[in-house]
Amino acid sequence: MKIALVGYGKMGKAIEQIALQRGHEIVACIDADNPNELQTLTPAHCDVAIEFSQPESAFENISQCLRNGIKVLSGTTGWLARLPEIERLTLEKNGTFLHSANYSVGVNIFFELNKWLASKMAEKAQYRVEMEEIHHLEKKDAPSGTALRLMDGLKAENPHIVGWTHGPTTDHTKVGIISKREPNVPGTHTVQYASALETIEIKHTAHSRDIFAAGAVDVAEWIQNQTGVRTMNDYLNDLN
Repeated sequence: MKIALVGYGKMGKAIEQIALQRGHEIVACIDADNPNELQTLTPAHCDVAIEFSQPESAFENISQCLRNGIKVLSGTTGWLARLPEIERLTLEKNGTFLHSANYSVGVNIFFELNKWLASKMAEKAQYRVEMEEIHHLEKKDAPSGTALRLMDGLKAENPHIVGWTHGPTTDHTKVGIISKREPNVPGTHTVQYASALETIEIKHTAHSRDIFAAGAVDVAEWIQNQTGVRTMNDYLNDLN
């Protein structure tokens, strides 16, 4: 498989290492120093682009890949207000696109566990829901994309929850999301239900960014045979 890396930070380098170990070829490494190279990519020499860039450049990076006919999967967060535009462009160009805030299989199972627990707790008004996410100091967006995906699951299963707020809150209709940035933390997410009498907590801890990089390469291998707007649920369903 011939891969273009769009964004060549820590994640891009981790993806490169794992892809090369599996026998794939890296045909381009595009970052802020050589953005114009993205325009030269074509399906003739690139099977898929893996995009882990920055929130301010992700939309244009992904758009350019789709306009060039390149299949693209993205892990950048902080730009998703424009996701519907990318999905429309994918369909217009008969392209292939997948976005996930997190490519860890464990985290995607955690998403489903979060929804199941939210449905069970929906009518238990005595519990206050709170979330905490911890990441490395270089992460620019807060809350994390994974935290916001967890938030979507909470809202979908609990009609009493209407939104979220930064930091703790006593408003039971909102989820307080606490974002922490600490050295060398790949990613930790906790969802907590607390009452005066007990606390229920689910938690996912990543021990290395390699789990996200390996997951991205796994999905890149799978997406070669896909078309349209795809999701991690599509990928996981195919695994099963």
